[in-house]
Amino acid sequence: MRPTIVWFRRDLRLSDNLALAEAASLGKPVIALYVYDTNEEAHMGGASQWWLHHSLKALAKSLQEKGLQLVLRRGDPLTIITQLQQETNASHILWGRLYSAYERQLGEKLKKHFSDSDIITSSFNNSLLFEPWTVLKDNEPYKVFTPWWKKAISGEIDFKYTKAPSSIKPYKNIASDTLNEWQLISPHWGHKFDDQWTPGEQGGKKRFNFFLHHLIENYAKDRDLFAKDGTSKLSPHLHFGEISPRYCWQRVYDAGYSLKNKGAESFLRELGWREYSYYLLYHFPTLPTENWRDIYNNMPWSQSKADLKAWQTGQTGIPLIDAAMRALWATGWMHNRLRMGVGSFLTKNLGHHWKKGLAWFDDTLVDADEASNAAGWQWIAGSGADAAPYFRIFNPTSQSEKFDPEGTYIKQWVPELQHVPAAYIHAPWEHAEKLKSYGVELGKDYPHPLVDLKRSRQEALDRYAEFVKKA
Repeated sequence: MRPTIVWFRRDLRLSDNLALAEAASLGKPVIALYVYDTNEEAHMGGASQWWLHHSLKALAKSLQEKGLQLVLRRGDPLTIITQLQQETNASHILWGRLYSAYERQLGEKLKKHFSDSDIITSSFNNSLLFEPWTVLKDNEPYKVFTPWWKKAISGEIDFKYTKAPSSIKPYKNIASDTLNEWQLISPHWGHKFDDQWTPGEQGGKKRFNFFLHHLIENYAKDRDLFAKDGTSKLSPHLHFGEISPRYCWQRVYDAGYSLKNKGAESFLRELGWREYSYYLLYHFPTLPTENWRDIYNNMPWSQSKADLKAWQTGQTGIPLIDAAMRALWATGWMHNRLRMGVGSFLTKNLGHHWKKGLAWFDDTLVDADEASNAAGWQWIAGSGADAAPYFRIFNPTSQSEKFDPEGTYIKQWVPELQHVPAAYIHAPWEHAEKLKSYGVELGKDYPHPLVDLKRSRQEALDRYAEFVKKA
């Protein structure tokens, strides 16, 4: 029998994988393929490569338990898939849809390439609750989240997920690369990631179960507390498709929760923000590279390499910012509120372009997601859809006082300040003399702040106001 190729992309799981389920239902031998795309448009940051290595390792094990080999090939996906089809005389090629301009073009090229043959090509929704073209207003995309979300969830909600196929016919003995040949893990990267994460479908389900049984009730409040494990931490599992949003939504409802429960509503709304980011990326493909609000195109930005380096390495002299950036480097992850805080500090207080922050997050986040990252940074900078108003500038001092009152998070990641009392730790520059009695001399043991928060805030307001007048 002619086999079916299932092209795994960012749907590295067996359950609720509609492409795999369809392949199993055909009754033909199945080839499970993952292509490491070497095209420039598919560049992946260091933290994501670490995750991908372990996720593919987990997927290969799950497939092996079903008798299937995970075929690994590196290069241009269209070329690789065409070669594999010729090698095996496959009759079907199935995959999950992705939504950036480049990823969509790949799928379109693949379908066109085989359009004049007897080979059947089909794509499936393996990534989203709502396809981007299904929720519109007068045939136009929504440009604000809340009305889009209300419209999206206004109908009957039924997100059933499919279980993994009970049996799949394997197609054996296909040439494959090995994961080690790809050298995805840098010897200088991710040395603490193993203690933080368990990539793969089982790791994602385990984390989801912990969240559902222990954290969801208080999620609306605890998700903002920096020192507490109060968030779902499902973003990398969702990004790599180790679990699906359908699975998350239905499991929440199966547990007796709904949008009427405060914790569950807050979590499901966060799934909505992920969806909306893909919605924006689909309808506005230049979101990762161009200001969504073009009035900011000519805004002057700082070119200070020293300030940017201090921000990247957590040496700004602002304890909350430094703690967040050091935690990012060590763990590959950051609270959403802290992402807004460090982003606001970079773009507003330091005056750097949001693209600088986006590029750093792309390299350092294990959940580096083109849609969410671009939408988030443009939101922070005030240049995006549904963006924070330009005058919303996060104050890292008041943020740490409110959401890390004892300085526990700061002390964990900025050990220079671990003996400083909570009364002085949030704004150490205001207590320079008192800090000396706790073994901290500013400028020696811990940096002076890069900027005066109040003055740099006003400078940002003045800078932005000039461009807003042109809107």
